[in-house]
Amino acid sequence: MDQDRHGFIHEKLDIKLLILFILSRLPAPCDRGTLDELCQQCDNGVGYFDYSDCLGELMLSGHISEEDEEYAITEKGLHDARTVESSLPYSVRAKALKLIEPVETRLARAAMIRSEIENGEDGWRVKLGMSDGKGEIISLDLLVSDEAQAKKIKKRFRRSAEELYQQIVELLAEEDI
Repeated sequence: MDQDRHGFIHEKLDIKLLILFILSRLPAPCDRGTLDELCQQCDNGVGYFDYSDCLGELMLSGHISEEDEEYAITEKGLHDARTVESSLPYSVRAKALKLIEPVETRLARAAMIRSEIENGEDGWRVKLGMSDGKGEIISLDLLVSDEAQAKKIKKRFRRSAEELYQQIVELLAEEDI
């Protein structure tokens, strides 16, 4: 390990604890880039190569899982993280929590929006939905002309679901002139 790095975290075990601490605080799986950035910003002692090794070891040990290029903590990882999280220096935990806040908000929103594309017998279908955390508030199943249009609709809905929902409600609730 590079002895010139500054920070509280230098050992692989500490890096693993940091990864588990961060994943245990997120409301949904996150992509590699987001996880990399959170870990690197938490402590100057975290080197990229040691971090990458630790991430791989945590997957092999069953502490985290990867699906669709997103990482999530497993039950085993959650149990172990809660058991030993106090081993992480307080300043690192506090900084991690502060860095996690905007990511947590973004992931919570993304978890409430559903968008899927299917190529069925009758053509391309885009299935869209949004929940408010208690239940689904809108569900749309659209038949579209081709895959390009399906992808465009999916992307727009993920980006602007709340606004689109409001516009649909307003259109359907308009008084006839």
